[in-house]
Amino acid sequence: MIRVRSHLRVEKSAPASNSRVFVYNPPYMKRIAILLVVFLAAAFVYLSLGEIESIVQTLRQGNIWFLGLAILIQCGWFVMSGIIYLSLYRILGMDGTIQKMTLMSAAANFVNVIAPSAGMGGMAVFISNAKRNGQSPGKVTVVSMLFILLDYLAFLCVLTLALIILIRRNDLRPSEITASIVMLAIAIGLGSLLYLGSKSAEALGNALARMARLVNRIAKPFLHHDYLSETRAYEFADEMAKDLQSLPERYRSLMQPLGYALANKALMMSILLVSFLSFEVPFSVGTIIGGFAISYLFLIVSPTPSGIGIVEGIMPLSLVSLRVPWSQAVIITLAYRGITFWLPLSVGAVALRILDRKV
Repeated sequence: MIRVRSHLRVEKSAPASNSRVFVYNPPYMKRIAILLVVFLAAAFVYLSLGEIESIVQTLRQGNIWFLGLAILIQCGWFVMSGIIYLSLYRILGMDGTIQKMTLMSAAANFVNVIAPSAGMGGMAVFISNAKRNGQSPGKVTVVSMLFILLDYLAFLCVLTLALIILIRRNDLRPSEITASIVMLAIAIGLGSLLYLGSKSAEALGNALARMARLVNRIAKPFLHHDYLSETRAYEFADEMAKDLQSLPERYRSLMQPLGYALANKALMMSILLVSFLSFEVPFSVGTIIGGFAISYLFLIVSPTPSGIGIVEGIMPLSLVSLRVPWSQAVIITLAYRGITFWLPLSVGAVALRILDRKV
């Protein structure tokens, strides 16, 4: 091997052949990706300056001790997310630390917000780490899909309680029913992919290939070439299926991470409860469950990243339907979103930088 200018290398394919292949050094591509993420993050924050200013002014009016407690609970949410990932890693025969999983979870959340791609952007954080540590990208993909599925299942439990509360109060509206159906469809679709993989690598490969064809059909007029490889879809499905087929023998082990996912939802509802306490707004258990469930539901089905602009409009309306005065509902919404959206976004940016420095 002969090194050329530090970022190119020349490889000889065979002694009898003088053909040479120039290979670009991967770190340069990584730097470009990081610069793109930074640019997107800066643009996202710039476009949201008005909301950030409103949140800061709102938080100044709250009880500082309760707001501090809400931030502490949010920190617990970060750690619990890391614990969920760690438990799924261990189920699939991989290992890690809570600290590392927490950092990667926060970084993945950040990437998903500033570069929304149905969770694939955040998944890339884990896949990249797996490649660096010699782990199977297929296993890590299974972990990421299981994490999303368990998160949806945990939320569906909360959503069921919320719908019962809204029905009893005669406050259930068509928009909430429609969003619930969309949410259920997403969960069923993801669960179906995992089920296919547990039964047959070929069936999963066919499903992923059809999805790749659909994406290519949409992207081709703009890119003038295929964006996704159907061949790679079958190879990736084969990697995933080997691990998915072992899950039915250990399905009971998924109860533990599902319990952690439920605990994560309880932490988020606790932040909403503390927000009410911070601004001395009266509430009931039904108000907390219903308000959280409706806001989180539209966060999931919203076309905007993490429901930005949508949740801020829907959540006050849902709180008003739960007998919270409009002015107080707006204050609670701004405080809650400041702690559960903007704080994790900031922490995620720092986590991504820390992970980058450790490479």
